[in-house]
Amino acid sequence: MARALPTSSVRHVRSRFEVRDRLARLDPTVDYEEIYRTTATIEFPWDITRALELALYRTFAIPSIAALLDQTGEFRERTQKRYDDTALILSHALDNGLESAEGRRAVKRLNGIHARFEISNDDYLYTLGTFVFVPLRWLDRWGWRPLLAAEREAMYRYYARLGTLMGIRQIPASLSDFEEWFDDYERTHLASGEPQERTATATRELFVSWFPSPLAAPLRVGVNALLDGPLREAFGFPAPPPWVPLVADAGLRARSRVERLLPPRRRPASTQQSRLIRSYPHGHTIDDLGPS
Repeated sequence: MARALPTSSVRHVRSRFEVRDRLARLDPTVDYEEIYRTTATIEFPWDITRALELALYRTFAIPSIAALLDQTGEFRERTQKRYDDTALILSHALDNGLESAEGRRAVKRLNGIHARFEISNDDYLYTLGTFVFVPLRWLDRWGWRPLLAAEREAMYRYYARLGTLMGIRQIPASLSDFEEWFDDYERTHLASGEPQERTATATRELFVSWFPSPLAAPLRVGVNALLDGPLREAFGFPAPPPWVPLVADAGLRARSRVERLLPPRRRPASTQQSRLIRSYPHGHTIDDLGPS
């Protein structure tokens, strides 16, 4: 069983790389929760949050997933709440541990939300894969330091365990096998359609709404620039001018270089205190999360 993260252990770190060096001494087959929680809330909280937003986006390009989301209308009509609910359920599990009482309640709620719908095992498995491979690829490109092999393995094992608790079957037995399955599933299933376009557009407009209205037009172009060509085509989004992805890439690389020079983070980032979570100004319980 994975051990819980002793958050007090990072409060007195002195070096920007001290936490990394501690993680390197852990065993990802046993300590995967501690490693992943530290990676996600101490070392790369901003990056992993942005990457998980893009991970959510990728699921919209799978016709069967998009059709279900479009049918329920949740991501069109209550986009902010759906974003908040997803982020909060995952954070309750991560912050407290999958095997904790709080973590098990979060997973039970997640399973209860999905149980009302017919969702194929492959769609569950693909969605699980986006939580692994979109952040890994983001961090490989824009992280302030290279990921440890232990961090990569821990991320896979954490989500494999979450998938098992969700009843997902046939989870590939290794990170490399999972990545091969994931890429093949995308190649054969990603496609364009009106449900894909409606769901992706509503979510993009949520991201845009977080910023002052004069920034709306450039932000839409910026979101498009972070999507690869097949994903934009699935959503019916226009390709940005060629210079926009270059500027976005340069900006994210510059951000990573600056972050590398900053003092180490000594407290875990909290999803529940994020200014982007807006649906529960007076607090929430796990049972509040998800559709009524």
